[in-house]
Amino acid sequence: MVSYAQMGLTFGPMVTRRRFAAGALAAAGMAALPARPAPAQTGEDARLMVLFRTVAKAEDALDPLGMIYRGGEPNVAAFRQLYTAAQERAKRAVNVQALAGLRRIDRRKLSPERQISYDIFLGDKRENAAWLRPEVEALNAVRPFNHFGGMHIEFPSLVAKDGSLPYTNEAEYTRNLALIAAFPQVLDNAIVRFRQGLDSGVVESRLTVTNMIGQIDALLAQPPGTSPFTSAVRDFPAAVPEASRAGLTAKYTAVTASQVYPAYRRLRDFFAKDYLPAAREQVGISAMKGGGGLYRLQIAHHTTLRLEPDAVHRLGLSEVARIQRDMIAVARELDYPGELRGFFDYLRTAPRFHPKTREELADGFARVAKAVELQAPKFFNHMPRSKLVIQPYPAYREKYEAGGSYNQGAPDGSRPGVFFYNAYDLPSRFLTGITTLFLHEGAPGHHFQISLAQEDKSLPDFQRFGGNNAYVEGWALYAETLGYDMGFYHDPMQHWGTLDDEMLRAMRLVVDTGLHSKGWSREQAIDYMLANSGMGRSDATAEVERYIAWPGQALGYKLGALTIQRLKKKAQEQLAARFDIRGFHDQVLGSGALPLPILEAKLDRWIAAQQA
Repeated sequence: MVSYAQMGLTFGPMVTRRRFAAGALAAAGMAALPARPAPAQTGEDARLMVLFRTVAKAEDALDPLGMIYRGGEPNVAAFRQLYTAAQERAKRAVNVQALAGLRRIDRRKLSPERQISYDIFLGDKRENAAWLRPEVEALNAVRPFNHFGGMHIEFPSLVAKDGSLPYTNEAEYTRNLALIAAFPQVLDNAIVRFRQGLDSGVVESRLTVTNMIGQIDALLAQPPGTSPFTSAVRDFPAAVPEASRAGLTAKYTAVTASQVYPAYRRLRDFFAKDYLPAAREQVGISAMKGGGGLYRLQIAHHTTLRLEPDAVHRLGLSEVARIQRDMIAVARELDYPGELRGFFDYLRTAPRFHPKTREELADGFARVAKAVELQAPKFFNHMPRSKLVIQPYPAYREKYEAGGSYNQGAPDGSRPGVFFYNAYDLPSRFLTGITTLFLHEGAPGHHFQISLAQEDKSLPDFQRFGGNNAYVEGWALYAETLGYDMGFYHDPMQHWGTLDDEMLRAMRLVVDTGLHSKGWSREQAIDYMLANSGMGRSDATAEVERYIAWPGQALGYKLGALTIQRLKKKAQEQLAARFDIRGFHDQVLGSGALPLPILEAKLDRWIAAQQA
């Protein structure tokens, strides 16, 4: 799971976003090959690339967080404009100019690679136009964030010493302090937006608001001197002069105590006193004013496909039934003779399936990382140069996070990619899920896909740094299935883990549509997940509350993976002995994160070329 901010998505609704306990997995040591040669360009290609750069520069000026995640310098002035009407107007103007510029490009004169870029760009800008319509903005802008991936919890992680900002010299410390000092304005902007939602009747659920209050309380419970906002002054690099350290420490502490924390308290008071009493009881977005139509937009956004909620729900039910049949066979391998529902209960309580210590989880991920390092050259011609590190979520975040996530590294390799895993409530965590979680969040999942794209300088920036949920998460779920060919699932414990994770993604099709189009309650959704998988209650609760906050996002995983699996099967059947898995992966990963229809068209052309 990754965040929209990290993927450079500056418009539309929110996607989503650790130290390797036994050392770092160096992707550069995994037989990485030289970068792909840049394709030859036509004159029209050059004109198109100029347009891309012009639009990117304008969008970057409106996307300060995206710039930080891509390794750029923070733009404090743009940061202060987050969640304002002025920012919306500027986004709309940039999008209009981008579409006008694209109409002046002759697609027929473009090279095949840039035709793909043209198609992605056109689709993206058309979707932006739909999301930036005033009637849609009226449903989204007044809900600037929620308890899952919201600015109030993402920003502390971003500015922390081990976050996305560099702290290598005194100038960077001073620059980053200015960004922290601007953060109270952003929270105040959000309050204005939430209050507009109160006035128009477009509000979040009580569950979401209660969770946000709890998150703020957890952060404020940390004294300023031990908070993420001051972590950088508790560990100075050698390049910061001794004479400057006391002054920087005093400034960081003062800004946190006198500006940042009071802003959090204002936000908390507003939520508790004004917003919570008006928040809706029903958790599904269809219960919100205008929510039914918004959910269909969310499905299209997160899947890149035009699908009806009922069709997605039926597909989910069929996938759940299929996976359960495989689960029964693995349960027998694990010496359980009874019904599957009983095995789920057994999994939740039997000590052999759960870590006893945090170190046991860390050691397990380290072993899988080493195994992937040995296997990857058999499946990939190109591997990232960026390193990958693994660490648990910080204590202030772990209770509200999913089982794992990925934070991308810097494009130049100066900051590694990071795989976070959740060690909160160890009895609810499973040793069976170690392999599949690493394959998804780490290698060859998010780390390979995101790093390879941003390291390929022949691509326009929106392909290097952008993406869509169905491709990004679909690839990561597809990467889990490579564990079969890599031999990792001969162990029935780990085989169970990947089936359980695949079941999770199938259940998401059922539960997300159940919550947001069929009126399911939070409890009904949790009960469904517990009845159809071996998930612990903590995980099931966190998952359901995530779907509540993020309608449609959870659909992209299974729909994206099914598409990639279907395309691989098509290529295998049509190419027979000429099929090369490394070549297939080159095609899937070689153009950045593609909308699924564009990915399919590209692979159809590749299959035809191989047959010629």
